[in-house]
Amino acid sequence: MDDEEARTRLLDAAEELFYRHGIQAVGMDRIRTASGVPLKRLYRLFPAKESLVTAYLERRDRRWLDSLRTAALAPAQPRARVLAVFDWLADWFTEPDFRGCAFLNAYGELGAAAPEIVRIHKAELHALLADLTADPALADRLLILTEGATAVAALTPGPEPAHRAREIAELLLGE
Repeated sequence: MDDEEARTRLLDAAEELFYRHGIQAVGMDRIRTASGVPLKRLYRLFPAKESLVTAYLERRDRRWLDSLRTAALAPAQPRARVLAVFDWLADWFTEPDFRGCAFLNAYGELGAAAPEIVRIHKAELHALLADLTADPALADRLLILTEGATAVAALTPGPEPAHRAREIAELLLGE
């Protein structure tokens, strides 16, 4: 196994375990066991748990935002692009392993010690919404709506929070 394969295995294990059980509840030995990567190599690739947490969140950020951006930019009309965000959320909320926002979960556990990628992720989400609307005030409202729907869905999984948020987004967008 080369370093790239070991890194991928470690990140796969970290993502599954951190997202499902929480960052503080999962130790490096558990990551090692789940990944099959020797502890010595794990610490060579990720010298501290914080570096593994950051890498996990950075990888998740790219994948999550790329998927949302692709879905949001698919429709031709600006209004439909904004509403596509909420359709995408509805699909995400119904995934079998859905457990809310990994970035808010990390911040909830780590507080001020959370990696900077948590704030960057939220800023990138806001920037995407601003690009879709060309209205900063509306982007602010849509961000709150998106985050609220995600928090509600974490407690009551299923598409309903996204559907309700979509209805409110339609009101914000007007005719």
